[in-house]
Amino acid sequence: MDRDAYNEKLSSAKTEILFVVLTLIFLALFVWRWPSAGWNGWTVTFLCFFAFFLFYSLNYRWLKIHLTPDTLQLTFGIFTWRIAISNIKNCYLDEDSLWRFGGAGIHFMWIKGKYRAFFNFLEYPRVVVTFKEKKGPVQEIAFSTKEPERVMEIIQGRFS
Repeated sequence: MDRDAYNEKLSSAKTEILFVVLTLIFLALFVWRWPSAGWNGWTVTFLCFFAFFLFYSLNYRWLKIHLTPDTLQLTFGIFTWRIAISNIKNCYLDEDSLWRFGGAGIHFMWIKGKYRAFFNFLEYPRVVVTFKEKKGPVQEIAFSTKEPERVMEIIQGRFS
């Protein structure tokens, strides 16, 4: 392992419980509906929501942050985002309320005129990284961390 690397692995019991409960609710609704109604709109809807929340329960268990002298890598289940340190313009603590942005997981939306990706859990602070050059339409990425000051210090020390 790179001695200059910063690694962090976050999880959220609240998020996991929410997704597991929703998975079980939609499984129960599917199991209740299917024997009496067969394959109709509601049965398929309950099955789709069950599959959706099962995926969320499995995929959004851990957020892994790996920071090296060259790259910031964020991994949420099967999704990974890599940012070259040389493409980082700025980083700062995100002060916006995440409740208005849709909660935990991966989200994309316009914030203050910039298109931002989110890799986050609700109960942790977030660091926003602004790119010099957009990655697709994304100009910034925000991610949860237990140590925002340390992460920002490492990032700022690498590109200043």
